[in-house]
Order: sequence, then C-alpha cells, then structure tokens
Amino acid sequence: MVERPPGGRVRGRRCRLPADDTALRGTLKNYKIAVIEGDGIGREVVPEGLRVLEAAGRRYGIDFSWRHFDWSCETYLKTGSMMPEDGLDQLRGFDAIYLGAVGYPGVPDHISLWGLLIPIRRGFHQYVNLRPGRLMQGVYCPIKGFQPGQIDFCIVRENNEGEYSEVGGRLYRNTDAELALQETVFTRLGCDRIMRYAFELAATRKAHLTSATKSNGIVYTMPFWDERFNLMAKNFPGVRVDHYHIDILTAHFVNHPDWFDVVVGSNLFGDILSDLGAAVVGSIGLAPSANLNPERAYPSMFEPVHGSAPDIAGKGIANPVAQIWSGAMMLDHLGEPKAAQAVEKAFETVLARPDVHTPDLGGKASTRDMGEAIAAAVSVVAEAE
Repeated sequence: MVERPPGGRVRGRRCRLPADDTALRGTLKNYKIAVIEGDGIGREVVPEGLRVLEAAGRRYGIDFSWRHFDWSCETYLKTGSMMPEDGLDQLRGFDAIYLGAVGYPGVPDHISLWGLLIPIRRGFHQYVNLRPGRLMQGVYCPIKGFQPGQIDFCIVRENNEGEYSEVGGRLYRNTDAELALQETVFTRLGCDRIMRYAFELAATRKAHLTSATKSNGIVYTMPFWDERFNLMAKNFPGVRVDHYHIDILTAHFVNHPDWFDVVVGSNLFGDILSDLGAAVVGSIGLAPSANLNPERAYPSMFEPVHGSAPDIAGKGIANPVAQIWSGAMMLDHLGEPKAAQAVEKAFETVLARPDVHTPDLGGKASTRDMGEAIAAAVSVVAEAE
C-alpha cells in the first residue's frame, strides 16, 4: 500500500454533487421538504437550519413547503415504533428530507437507528453518504501548522451495505456458548456505484481519489473492494488514485490532512473517517452530510453528523453549523447552487467572528445567536453578488 504523500496543497472545489441530471437544476422554485427534528439537539439546530434556508429563499426566489414529522425516540417510547409502518410512503413524495438527529438515553441505539434512519437510507436507495470537511477561518485546528483552506476533503461513504448489514444473528443466548455473528456484504453493484460517484466527484475537484481498504487483514471483502476500485480507475485516467489501509489512513488524517481530496470508503470505514475528519477541522458541530440517491428516483436526506448529543440537549448551546451546512447541500442537490453557495459563505463569515461562536468552538453564543447571525449574513452575501 502507498504510504508516501501524494503531494500538493492546491485548494479544491467544494463538495458539489456530480449531478447527471442537470435538466432538473433550477426548474423548480417551490420545494416540498419533510422535516424530522428527531431527538436531543436536533430539536434545537433544525429550527436554525430552517431560519437560514428561509433567509436564502427570500433572497433567491425559493419557496419551501415544510411538513414536520414528529418521529423520534419519544415516539418510540409512546408507540413502540420510531415511525409508522407507512413512514416511507409518507416521505416518498417529498423533494428532500431534512433530518436533525436520532437517539436518546433509554432507547438502545440499534433500535433508534434501525427504526428510522437506516430504513430511510435503504428504502430510498440513498447509497451515497457525502461528508465534507474544511478548515475555515476563525476555527481552531487541533493539528498545528495548518491554515484555513489547506484542509479541504470529502468523504464518500458507501451507505447501503458493507459492514452494516442485517445478515447475522445470535445463538445460545445467556449461556457460556453464546455466539454473535455479523456478516459483511459487498456487492459488485454496491462497490461500483459508490466508486463511480467518488471518481466523478474527484474529477470536479483536485482530481485525486483515495480508497480506504484493509485487504491485508480482511481477506475476501476488501480485496474485492480493491479489485473493483482498480477496474473503475481505468475509466477515469485523469484522476490520481491512492490506496491506504484504514489504520495508516487514520494516522495520515491526523498528521497530513492536507494530503486528501476525495476519500471513498465502505460503510464502516467511511463512518469512522468522517468523524475523525470533523475533529481535525475543529468540531463535529461543523460536520454535515447528505444521504443521496444520485438517480433522483427517491428523495435524498440531509443531516448533521453530530447526532443527538444528549449531554448538552436542552441547553441551547449546540453548534447549528452542521445542520445549516447540510441545508446548503440540500439546496445544491435541489438545483439551487447560488443559494447553496450563499449559505456556505454566510456561515464562513460568521465563523470568522469569535463573538458568535458556540461553546464547542470556545465561545459563549447560543444556538439561536449563531443561527440568527448566519441568516443575517445570507442577506449581506446576496447583496454583495
């Protein structure tokens, strides 16, 4: 495996969707959005995300029809289900889904995730989980020696199969012979489509793609992943490629985060790398994500990476930037790139001001303080265009 620096510190483009249906872009000006605030700080950051999206809508002639769904762990405790049996049918007709967070003490994580989030991802074939990371002005980087703009990457995580499968079970419960088995499932279709997406995205940025693997220790699935990656690379001769085993890759993320542009990984590896990447650029409160169905046969879903954070829920101090950035990704997906860019410029402007930083960034501002500041900045950015 390659363990040398790929070199270069050229600033890349932002995580724009390599849309293959450009005819959809800009044709709709009223969007039906399903809103699921969910649990914990989701109920605090989603309103700020909506505030900023409404501000962008006013400046760019976009109307939103929000429909709120009160699906959460609280719903589960009352009804025994995270969402109704026909939940996917209720969501199917929306242009997008805007999710806050899922999970709360008293409800096991595998219940909350497999009762809401994962059924939506899989039922709507949202096989791309796109997670950008960027070091921005005004944000403390725990890795010394890096300036804003020098760290700028996108994690492309396979979102429907891999290590997070439902194949397995448990035997001989509550005995000394108890056994738990979890199978990893890699398909040619699943590998090829996520890798193609990652190559197409890399081609719009710095033309550099890294594959996260572990084929020296996982002897069937990861060599298969490597084979599919190498075959896909032949279709993109203009994209430079690297392969790293996941263990050294995590070390390079800490020591050399500027090496990376687009990184593609399996469900588990992509999940871990994106949280690590968020820490590298200053806070998991700055980490957005998009669960994408690139073919647009189903609605895509946009959510922050940080989860419900029950330790700070109800205090009004959660950082809303990840939720707001997820909203910008939603705008871009809907075909409103100018509005998306305005939202990104707005939160970058506010992050450069330490007086409106939330506690995770070393400040004393509230969730609402930061949300209102970013909404106000959207208008300033739009006027400056």
